[in-house]
Amino acid sequence: MELNVTLILIAITVVVSWAAWQKPELLHNWIFQPYAVQRDNSWYRFLTSGFLHADFSHLFFNMFTLYFFGSNVEYTLVGVFGTIAGELVYLLVYLGGIIMSDLPTFFKHRNDPAYRALGASGGVASVLFASILFYPTNSVCLFVALCVPGFIFGVLYMMYSYFSGKRMGDNINHDAHFYGALFGIVVALAAVPQAGPYFIEQISNWRLF
Repeated sequence: MELNVTLILIAITVVVSWAAWQKPELLHNWIFQPYAVQRDNSWYRFLTSGFLHADFSHLFFNMFTLYFFGSNVEYTLVGVFGTIAGELVYLLVYLGGIIMSDLPTFFKHRNDPAYRALGASGGVASVLFASILFYPTNSVCLFVALCVPGFIFGVLYMMYSYFSGKRMGDNINHDAHFYGALFGIVVALAAVPQAGPYFIEQISNWRLF
């Protein structure tokens, strides 16, 4: 298996998450806590929290998704820009997605000492939606058996994340999913403008049967 940035990011995330499970102090210092960010100027939490996960299933789901869709995005960007520039743009999509997806959460919860969040979901959503922009008719599978074209999944995902974020009825940071996905689309489109017309062409030619 060829080593690439996606695999390196997965390896780092697994190691950091495992270390935080063993050392609660690390988890406490790196988790995204808007109140602490504002109080202590610990802005690094915007990034470090993206390498932490609550448990194995949380970690597995995010890294599984990153592996399949991140490789496509990385390959595409390297093909457009070359190895070094392509990998840097890819890192911008992923790491930028982690950071930018938490900005709305910061402003919403900066005066709430009890609020905490962790996970790579913002970055993973950013990469996932960059992949959907590049390959809109490729299938995205839910629960292995239920597969839909990426552009249809994207619309449903954005609607679900937006309205769930407004409702705030569970412990999932849906805002991070929504804004991470939006960030991925914007950056991918800015980096590869021709992806926009290609996206429209692909979905206009798509047929259910």
